[in-house]
Amino acid sequence: MSAPKDTAAPAIAPAKTGNVAGATGEPCEEFGAGPCSMVIFGASGDLARRKLMPSLYRLFRHKLLPDGFFVIGSSRTKYSDDTFRKEIYSALRSEAGFDELEWIEFAKKIFYSPVVYGDPASYSGLKKLLIEKDRAFSANGSCIFYLATPPSAYPEIVSSMGAYGLNDALKGWRRLVVEKPYGRDLESARDLSSIIYKNFSEESVYRIDHYLGKDTVQNIMMLRFANSIFEPIWNRRYVDHIQITVAETIGVEKRAGYYEQSGIVRDMFQNHMLQVLSIVAMEPPSIFESDLVSDERVKVMRALRPLSGADIKDSLVAGQYAGGESNGGVVKAYIEEDGVAPDSRTATFAALKVYIDNWRWQGVPIYMRSGKRMKSKFSQVKIQFRGIPHRMFRETIKTEIGPNALILRIQPDERVQLKFHTKSPGSRMCLRDVVMDFPYLEGYKGLALDAYERVLLDCMSGDKMLFVRSDGLELSWAFLAPAIEALEAKNDAAPDVHLYRAGTWGPAEADGFINRDGRRWGNYTGA
Repeated sequence: MSAPKDTAAPAIAPAKTGNVAGATGEPCEEFGAGPCSMVIFGASGDLARRKLMPSLYRLFRHKLLPDGFFVIGSSRTKYSDDTFRKEIYSALRSEAGFDELEWIEFAKKIFYSPVVYGDPASYSGLKKLLIEKDRAFSANGSCIFYLATPPSAYPEIVSSMGAYGLNDALKGWRRLVVEKPYGRDLESARDLSSIIYKNFSEESVYRIDHYLGKDTVQNIMMLRFANSIFEPIWNRRYVDHIQITVAETIGVEKRAGYYEQSGIVRDMFQNHMLQVLSIVAMEPPSIFESDLVSDERVKVMRALRPLSGADIKDSLVAGQYAGGESNGGVVKAYIEEDGVAPDSRTATFAALKVYIDNWRWQGVPIYMRSGKRMKSKFSQVKIQFRGIPHRMFRETIKTEIGPNALILRIQPDERVQLKFHTKSPGSRMCLRDVVMDFPYLEGYKGLALDAYERVLLDCMSGDKMLFVRSDGLELSWAFLAPAIEALEAKNDAAPDVHLYRAGTWGPAEADGFINRDGRRWGNYTGA
């Protein structure tokens, strides 16, 4: 039987909340989805309590959930409706703006049905409850199934859903949301896709990457394609290099079991880093439409210069955090974390240099860096432009004139900064560096959605702009395979995994890695 398709056109109801153009800082026009429901598998887990249910509650508070919406939690834990509601209440009550009366109304939309993931017969209660509540809430038969479980449970949940007909919509639509990691390599990603495609069509599958839901990531496209001053210089003629950094101050926390099998390249580069790169480097689509934007992002993946096994040591620096100080306290080394092998070579830091072999970016190096237990938590894209072609001020200004840069800060303080030079006031002829700084939320009076709120709304409305398509996913795994294989090799060809003290910017070798090209990392120094 072929997988049912998501053929229903999204029921979009415009709900104007302010100035459509947003030019005055008023809220832009928002759109709501048609009636639908959501089933969260793994509802007793951390992701549902910390991210999904709080996001749904905030959408409810701001009246952004569609009419007739309800949510069913499902997991192996044998909760009743009331017990599950109490669990969610305890997770939400510390929310800023939490209101008891609003909670009472929101709780009326929350239900629970236990399942055994690999036992299709146990899904009978879930299907019965879904049909019953769909009628009661007039949800039109449309439902989102969200996999918030460990990835090992994905195949059996999807297969059981198909065996019991939960994937079939007699009316409305069915959509499947899959959290990362989507496989652990190209082969396992394809195996998972094969199972999913037996039960859902590609247009019904939403592979979530919450990084793409961040407003500042989306703003990269707006900055480039809605302003005539940036796109003409967004190419190899004017750009010297690009840096993409995602730095974290936390360690592996309670995820050592996962991290030992994953490492930083699988955890961060395969999804967040390469997806951000695809948006930074993409060509302009003919129209801002989901499939066309995805086409251009995939073209970037296809144009990535393959990582050669022979040259991998010149393209990659790996590190692992040792003990040190972080977040105001003394922290232990990675190999001292619970669940980590004492001789582990798992990388908690990596810096990777890549090239895009196309007309726009030929010869422009792109440096990507991510690590845990680093000095500051920040994510940003730095576009560094070429230096001036001729030093006409060489007789009056003896100091080196550095390059200009455009910095797109994704977190923690979302902003756009343009660094350039100007004359210092006074009689002497000397330069000073200045920054034109735009805090992203400055002057905006509307509602700012977080990443999960945004992607949940997009799932409901059928907008796949911020989700990962299967061909892009497979290309990212194929591209990173040589780096992953090299790091996991147990021979002399494997790159060294350098120790770095917690609370620093990573191993010294990462500085040397970029310094030898005559460049240096752009680190976070605050707003």
